[in-house]
Amino acid sequence: MPTDLPNLLTVSRIAAIPVLVALAAVAAPWADMAACVIFAAAGITDYFDGKIARDRGVTSSFGRMLDPIADKLLVGAALMMLVGLDRLSHAALYPAIVIMLREIAVSGLREYLAELRVGLPVTKLAKWKTGFQMGAVGTLLAGDTGAGTIGLGFLPVSLIGEVGLWIAAALTLATGWDYLQAGLSHAGRADAAASAAADARETALRP
Repeated sequence: MPTDLPNLLTVSRIAAIPVLVALAAVAAPWADMAACVIFAAAGITDYFDGKIARDRGVTSSFGRMLDPIADKLLVGAALMMLVGLDRLSHAALYPAIVIMLREIAVSGLREYLAELRVGLPVTKLAKWKTGFQMGAVGTLLAGDTGAGTIGLGFLPVSLIGEVGLWIAAALTLATGWDYLQAGLSHAGRADAAASAAADARETALRP
């Protein structure tokens, strides 16, 4: 049910998006740090909603549907704000593009496999990707200005975030390739089964 705690945590990630966008748009050091905190809190719920659901045995179709959507909306909104507010260097645009395209591609792949009633399990490498991605985007939301509000202005926070974004993009390509191979394998078997069924029908109709 949508009112279960895991599902409420998932919904909270979506609800955090307008707050995150508004804070990032303020373009003040305190707002940058606040946006980082909101993003980090939303990212933490991604871990706890799944854990609580498994521990309590309250997994639901609603949660399985909404969980990956919430993650993609949160990360996509944050990346678009960073790009739109010129908070990323030109070099960092490339990993951001890779991450966005991968999310779109995997969403389409999941939709296709759902028609075949085939699930696409989350791999351990994909979890590492999510960790680096969340950490990098949160760091970039804080930036050098936000870091200064908590006494970390001496650190190259934006550069650290961009390095993390490149690592996340590399992991994104690796996990995307794994998912693509799995999708092609299932698609090949589905086509073979459909072809065999068509041949059987044709044979049965012959006099």
